[in-house]
Amino acid sequence: MKASLKRDISTLEATTFGIGIILGAGIYAIIGPAAATAGNSLWLSFVIGAIISSFTGLSYAELSTMFPKAAAEYVFTRRAFKKEFWAFLLGWLIILTGIIAASTVAIGFAGYLRSFVDVPIFIIAIILIALLSIPNYLGIEESSKLNIIFTIIEVAGLIVIIFLGMSRFPNVDYFEAPYGFQGILAASALVFFAYIGFEDIVNIAEEMENPIKTIPRALILSIIFTTFFYVLIAISVVSLANWSELGTSDAPLAFAASKSLGESAFLAISVIALFATANTVLILLIVGSRMVYGMARSGSLSKIFSKVHSKQGTPWVAVLLVMTLSMIFASLGDLKLIAGITNFTAFAIFASVNFILIWLRYNEPELERPFKVPLNIGRFPLIPFLGLISCIFLVSHLDLLAIFLGIITLSSGVLFYKLIKN
Repeated sequence: MKASLKRDISTLEATTFGIGIILGAGIYAIIGPAAATAGNSLWLSFVIGAIISSFTGLSYAELSTMFPKAAAEYVFTRRAFKKEFWAFLLGWLIILTGIIAASTVAIGFAGYLRSFVDVPIFIIAIILIALLSIPNYLGIEESSKLNIIFTIIEVAGLIVIIFLGMSRFPNVDYFEAPYGFQGILAASALVFFAYIGFEDIVNIAEEMENPIKTIPRALILSIIFTTFFYVLIAISVVSLANWSELGTSDAPLAFAASKSLGESAFLAISVIALFATANTVLILLIVGSRMVYGMARSGSLSKIFSKVHSKQGTPWVAVLLVMTLSMIFASLGDLKLIAGITNFTAFAIFASVNFILIWLRYNEPELERPFKVPLNIGRFPLIPFLGLISCIFLVSHLDLLAIFLGIITLSSGVLFYKLIKN
């Protein structure tokens, strides 16, 4: 009898898992460029990002209760379109989103490390990726205790910022937007990076006690909690420091803290940020290499990427691929640009998930749907439609270069598929 995964994850544990992923290092890296675009209205950008995340989160909830399997997006796509190509392309996007996210956070790490060493940001980012690929190759397993320690350190830094900022509330116009509503929307497209991760909740569906009830609850609760947290952080940083100064800082949260407590606070938050960002990069590199390995083992990628080192027992070719691609993106050295590319690929994935839900409503209406997204006109689901449109809409507010590079990234998947199948 084939062994199955143990089902022991409760709603509380699944929600905590989601919160832990969403409250990753992204907020440490991306809040500066976002403040430069949205001004004191930065908090509104986080609210908009949360609403759009909720649209897609509900689509994930319906599809995941229909198909409670790991590798969720791949399963959805294969079931909806019955074509390997579309499933491969979505899997390719998911892998690249993780790789580019690792590059983004590595640049965030470099920005904070520059407080201590005068080395170009892109060089620090590349060195970090190389160093963290060593334990990935050696076969390190992140223990739950280590992850909890890093998460506590990371969240502690954010709580300090909130505490400092609330002590000055209200001292600025929190609706001031130097570039108007267009600037707020552009920042929303950027801060969406900080929400990426909520979708990973569905990939532990096979380990939940009751996925049909747990998935919808965990998705929505985790987005609500992190939105509340992010809004407080956004209000706090602009209360502590001028939005334009935040936008030019390589270490925006540390810079904000220094406005209240001086140089010692800057150094303390910078050290916390180093722990948070390095840990996130390591996890992204490990997950990315294992996803490459998994797709190669199933035949969706070249078999060479499924090679396992005879001594270390790790997918060493996949590790090298993920490391190399992460370094290439990190060499761009532009945090806002790389985060924009990450968001482009994420928007493409989320738009696809929303479209798949609509497609299945019409093409397989007889399927059992333990959880059904509310607000429907006949078979037509309004919320997934809003999720689809909003993802496309936010793409239009990314930098043109990020959109162009994102399209190239998407096209590379098509080319790669053609090469491995010929």
